[in-house]
Amino acid sequence: MSRADRERQMLDVAEEVFGERGYQGISMDEIAERCGVSKPMLYEYFGSKDGLFAACVDRSKAELLDVTRKAMAAASTPEDVLWHAMVAYFTLVDEHSTSFAMLLSRPTAGSWKTVDAVEAIRRQQGTLISEALTAFAPHIGEQAIAAFTEIIIGASERLAQWRTRHPQVRIEDAARHMTDFCWKGLGPYLAEPG
Repeated sequence: MSRADRERQMLDVAEEVFGERGYQGISMDEIAERCGVSKPMLYEYFGSKDGLFAACVDRSKAELLDVTRKAMAAASTPEDVLWHAMVAYFTLVDEHSTSFAMLLSRPTAGSWKTVDAVEAIRRQQGTLISEALTAFAPHIGEQAIAAFTEIIIGASERLAQWRTRHPQVRIEDAARHMTDFCWKGLGPYLAEPG
């Protein structure tokens, strides 16, 4: 197996295990056993349990940025951008449901490195959201853009957590709830000034 394939396999297993049992609930020995590799090999690739967790988060972060950027680029109106971004977000959360559930519900487990890895996802998505808000409503000012960005991030995470307890809620339903909620609040600001 190539190094890249082995790393991908280890990350797949680690993501699943962290999602099932949380950061504190699993040891590197158990992860190595489930991966079918030695514990020293895990350390060789990732340096530490924190490093392994951060690598899992970094992979999710990159994938989230990619899918939301592509979804937003496929839309033209502000409401369409919001809708497409929400569908992409909830789709990715579903595809990685156990790991995202763990990230959203227990983000402070572990060291500063693990906490910062989770916060890096929020900063990344915050930049993407604030850039979209700035493009569509530059007249509302930096403070309002920053506040609305935080509201969207927080509401998206809470709705994603809620969906883990209500699996009957479809991706499209969650995206529609977020789009409707955000649009009612943001719509007046996204109209042409005056």
